[in-house]
Amino acid sequence: MPELFGQSLSRTELERRTGALGQFAGVRSMTLDDGLERGIRMLEFRSGTGLRFTVLVDRAMDIADCEFSGQAIGWHSPAGFRHPGLHEPEGEAGLGWLRSFSGLMVTCGLDHILFMDERDAADFNYAPRKTVRNSIHGRVGAIPARLTGYGEAWDGDRCTLWCEGIVSQGTVFGEHLEMRRRIGIEVGTNTIELHDIVTNRGFYRTPHMFCYHINLGYPLLDAGAEYLAPVTDVVWAGHSGEAYRAQSTGYRRLPGPADRFHEQVWQHEMAPDAEGRVSVALVNDRLGLGFELDVAKSEFPCMYEWQNFQSGHYALGLEPATHHVRGAAFARERGEEILLEHGDSRSYRSRFSILSGTAALAETRARIAAAATQPDDDYPAPSNNHLPLR
Repeated sequence: MPELFGQSLSRTELERRTGALGQFAGVRSMTLDDGLERGIRMLEFRSGTGLRFTVLVDRAMDIADCEFSGQAIGWHSPAGFRHPGLHEPEGEAGLGWLRSFSGLMVTCGLDHILFMDERDAADFNYAPRKTVRNSIHGRVGAIPARLTGYGEAWDGDRCTLWCEGIVSQGTVFGEHLEMRRRIGIEVGTNTIELHDIVTNRGFYRTPHMFCYHINLGYPLLDAGAEYLAPVTDVVWAGHSGEAYRAQSTGYRRLPGPADRFHEQVWQHEMAPDAEGRVSVALVNDRLGLGFELDVAKSEFPCMYEWQNFQSGHYALGLEPATHHVRGAAFARERGEEILLEHGDSRSYRSRFSILSGTAALAETRARIAAAATQPDDDYPAPSNNHLPLR
């Protein structure tokens, strides 16, 4: 039964108290109508606990806003939630993606993630296309979905709010990849469940790379907030060498915003729990608030930490990924590409949870520490030991 407002209530008991569930929980459709956002279809979810989040149907069904009891969880960048019709994926020498980069979650892929890359296009059997050029983090995040359904689903006294859609990334003489996405949350809970299935609908062998860029902002992210993770090794730091300590920002204990901060990116090797899953979290003890990401190690063997503490851009990114942070060329050199033939699929099941109260934060700390004790030193030496994938 849903736990709402300090009570466990059956469906009948809830219905006695209101003419519609939407009085305190539900999912509804709306369209944004001003500025850069104009024309974007959006679904708004409210679980009844104080958790509210929005799904941008026309932006790959990514999660945009996220707040809990009026406190922001997700990050809003200066780029805003830009309509996909304004997106220029090939612009600015492959960095045009940054002008559409905002929100709690931005999906990267479906055939490419990380920095710009050019690869051989022989598999597409089209002489004028000798290579495929990919911009940063791929194309999928700015593709509108075909919304196949949304609503409330009751199972006895339990109610799930859900939506589902299909995002198709395709071209002539090139890739035809499809992502089927389902997002759900049970009424009375703070855990969002995400299920993606990526399938090659074309008849060319096609690379597949996938990553979630999960972006957390103020007030959850603030000076004194802490990154919790079952880190067994710091594999790589993009700012290693002379720059490693230059900004006085390590991987674990996080600072406030700073002018002229240069982004820092880490890759950590994580220990899975007994069920093969990896949990990482950002916790703010002052607020008694946290956010936990839970993924399967077999689906996302790599995990990055993105620190963008520049004033006006202040964000922390949790990034589960299918490949090492050094990118597509590195994967090809090591024979670690994922190549999908016609009909091949990859499935990804992940959970995003809001942590509320000191007890929830303590339980999460203990559970993550049980998988592995992370380095207490904020500056553990990177090993550059990229373990073999697949």
